[in-house]
Amino acid sequence: MSKSTDKPRADRRLLQQIISGLAEGVVLLDPDGAVVWANETALAIHGAGNLAALGRTAQDYVAAHTLKYRNNHVLAPAQYPIMRVLAGESFTDVVVEVTRPADESFRRIHQVRGLVLTGASEEPEALVLVIQDATDRYGAEERFERAFSTNPAPAIICGLTDLRYLKVNQGFLDMTGHDREEVLGRSMYELDVLNEAARRDEAIRLLQQGRTIPQMEATLRLKDGGTKLVIVAGQPLEVCEDPCMLFTFMDLEPRRRAEDALRQTEERFSKAFMLAPVPMAVCNRGDFALMAVNEAFIAATGHEAPEVLAKTPADLHLWADAAVHRKLKDDLDATGSVRNAEVALRTRGGDVLDCLLSAETATINGQACVLVAIQDITDRKRGEEELVAAIDAVMQDASWFSRTVIEKLAQIRRPQDTLASTAALSELTPREYEVLGRMCQGENNEQIAAAMRVSPNTVRNHIAMLYSKIGVHRRSDAIVWARQRGVTGYEAPAKGRRHARPR
Repeated sequence: MSKSTDKPRADRRLLQQIISGLAEGVVLLDPDGAVVWANETALAIHGAGNLAALGRTAQDYVAAHTLKYRNNHVLAPAQYPIMRVLAGESFTDVVVEVTRPADESFRRIHQVRGLVLTGASEEPEALVLVIQDATDRYGAEERFERAFSTNPAPAIICGLTDLRYLKVNQGFLDMTGHDREEVLGRSMYELDVLNEAARRDEAIRLLQQGRTIPQMEATLRLKDGGTKLVIVAGQPLEVCEDPCMLFTFMDLEPRRRAEDALRQTEERFSKAFMLAPVPMAVCNRGDFALMAVNEAFIAATGHEAPEVLAKTPADLHLWADAAVHRKLKDDLDATGSVRNAEVALRTRGGDVLDCLLSAETATINGQACVLVAIQDITDRKRGEEELVAAIDAVMQDASWFSRTVIEKLAQIRRPQDTLASTAALSELTPREYEVLGRMCQGENNEQIAAAMRVSPNTVRNHIAMLYSKIGVHRRSDAIVWARQRGVTGYEAPAKGRRHARPR
C-alpha cells in the first residue's frame, strides 16, 4: 500500500517541478476538492501571497472570489471553473472577470482551461486549472471598444476572413441611417463601403492583402436610397486575434453643398457681370492687371478681351492721367473701396472719356481682386459745361432776376454739397461785405467803384480776396453764396452804425 501511495505523490512532485516556472498560472486539486498546490504565477494573478489566501479548498476559493462573465453576468458557484473541473469537466478558454470582496481594488481578467488527469484505471487522479492573465489584452480591447463606440467619426470593422462586419459605431449609423442589426453580420458585397471609390481596384487589392488602404473618395449608399460623398480609409487590426479592417469615413456632403452653392453664386455673378450695361472689370489687387472684362467694357474702350487680359491699365494706356493708378491704390489700401472717382479713360482709338469709377476689393477663387465699375459721363459733363457757361453769361447781370430764380440757377450751376464748407459772413471786412452786397444788386465793377468812390482796380482786389475767403471762383457763385446766407443787396449804414445791414 505504501508504494501505491508514494508513487502518485512522487509523480505529483515531478509535475509541480515541471510547471512551477510556467508563465501561466497552474492550480492542482485533488478529486476531493482540496487545493494541493499552485505555482507562483497562479498566486500572483489572484493577488494571493500564499495558498491559504488563494483557498485551501474549492469552496474556500469560491468564497474568496467573485467571478463574472464578460457580459457582466455573475457566475453561480457551480459555474466557477474550479467547480466545473472538480465535477470532472474539461474545458478550454473560459474568460471571466475575477474580483475579491475583501479587496475592492483587485480586478483581473482570467482565461481559464480545465484538465482532468486520469490514471491507469481511468479514474481522476489530479485536476488542473491552467490560468492566463488576460487583463492587459482585454483592458486594451475595452479601451478600444469605448473609443470606437464613442468616436463621433463614422467607423466600421470588417473581418478579413469572411468580409463580414463585426462592429459598427453610432457615427456610421447616423451617417447612413441604418440600424445596428442591419449592418452587423452583413458582407461587404451587400453594404459596399468602397462603392464608386476613386481607386477601387487598388483598395480591393489592399483589402485582400490586409494592408492599409489610403484615403480616397467614395459614394456610400444610404438606407433611404440616397447617396453620400465620403472619404474612406482602411487600417488593418486584430479583433479577438482575428484579422480585420477598420474603415473610417469623413462626410464630404457639407463640402459638396458648399462647393455647389459657391459654384452657383459664381455662375450668377458671372452672368450679372457679363450682362451689366456699365463697363466692368476684375483686376488683380496688386498691379490692377485685368483678369476679366465684360461686353460693355469692350464696347466702351474698343479693346477686345484677348488683348487686355493679364495686362495692366498702364500697358494699355487706359489712364489719361498716370497719377490715377497711385490715387486708386492709396484709396483702396485705406478703405477697401472707391466711390464715383472722376477719371479720364483713354480708348483704343485715342479718345478720352470722362468717367466715374467705383471699385471694391474682393476675394475670387482665393485670389485678392478688385471689382471695377465705370460710368461714362462724357456727354453729360459736356452738356453740364455748356449749361454752366450759359448760366454764367446770364448771371453776369443778375439784378433783374428774382431771388428764387437766382437760387434755382445756382443749384444747377453748383451742387449744394460743394458749398458746405465755406466761410461765415463775419469773416468778411466791411469793404468786402459791401462789394458782395452790391454784386448781389447786379452792379458791375465800374458801378461798384463809383458807388464806393474807389478805383476799379481796388474793386477787383476786393473781389479776389472775397473769392478766396468764401471758396468760389466766379461772380455767379459768390452771389449764390451770399443769397444762401440772406444777403440780397447792400444798404448803406445809418449814422451811429458801423456796418451795413444785409437785405
